[in-house]
Amino acid sequence: MAEITVTTKDKVYPVYISQNALREQAESLVAELSRFSQVFVMTDANVAEIHMAKMNELLAPLEKVSYYVTPAGEEAKTFAVYEDAMTKAIEIGLDRKSVLLAFGGGVIGDLGGFVAATYMRGIAFYQIPTTVLAHDSAVGGKVAINHPLGKNMVGNFYQPEAVIYDTSLLGTLSEREMRSGFAELVKHALIQDPALLVELMATYKTPMDLYRVDLTNYLARGIEIKAEIVSQDETEQGVRAYLNFGHTMGHAIEAYGEFGKWLHGESIMFGMVYALDMSEQLLGLTFDKEGLLKWLAALGYDVHLPANLDFAVLLENMKHDKKTTFNEITMILLEEIGKPKIQKVSDDVIEATFRRVSQEA
Repeated sequence: MAEITVTTKDKVYPVYISQNALREQAESLVAELSRFSQVFVMTDANVAEIHMAKMNELLAPLEKVSYYVTPAGEEAKTFAVYEDAMTKAIEIGLDRKSVLLAFGGGVIGDLGGFVAATYMRGIAFYQIPTTVLAHDSAVGGKVAINHPLGKNMVGNFYQPEAVIYDTSLLGTLSEREMRSGFAELVKHALIQDPALLVELMATYKTPMDLYRVDLTNYLARGIEIKAEIVSQDETEQGVRAYLNFGHTMGHAIEAYGEFGKWLHGESIMFGMVYALDMSEQLLGLTFDKEGLLKWLAALGYDVHLPANLDFAVLLENMKHDKKTTFNEITMILLEEIGKPKIQKVSDDVIEATFRRVSQEA
């Protein structure tokens, strides 16, 4: 089992990752959880149906365990679900010595972490990811819910006690969900590890390879990359923004589709293609982009912006991005693969890049 340490200003915590992490950590996790007055498990309808028996078995030695099941997908990251979860927590009598387990993908990690961060001004929580996407979202302490005008606009930085990542759970993911999470691994390679990108491109050539070839070691490397950046800049005052490569346009497209038409990773892939074009134009990025796009297309990604997008709506969505200050959009671009740069960009450049990338579709 790989153990990765995440170090922040206020907390140091482990990420355990292996194909049997839940079984391997079961005894120590139950011992840790027995110190709390109650255990509150948050999961979604899909995970509950497929994996709840594993969680029930794990937590069987504990006396006070309650469950809260949300709708599947981004629909769970709403004010209504957040309020309902808080109501449930109050009704069952959670106190400041209770603990929350976020058992699911990125949505559950974000929502569960935000509930933990704000319930009675903060209770402990653990991240137990069940998706590829969560290798990114479960680490680093960003917790949030969405606002109709922007993704993750209401949130906090709140670190978990630990992350337990059992990659045997990934085999039940749909191909779309698998690709969505893999997009964040591609992002980690693009911003910091060119050798990882080369290895990913050599290893995963078809969608079925995402199931046939164990992702564990690559996901561990992605987590290491994120942990290194978070340790330098926990609250995104500087280099942590590099992790948002592809996210400015990606989140704008995700909001355009009302957080349901495109999965997060699909939207981020659109955003990365857009940012790569802008990097070529503004920073002189040179690399085999066509080879990259051909590889991504073979994995099943749509590497062209969706047709008939309204640029005015996208621009407005980008203005609501958390990196936008003084009404000026900030992009994460690449000077070269593995060398990101934070760049203020004018609306004219934003539009020119959009028109150019749209014409290439």
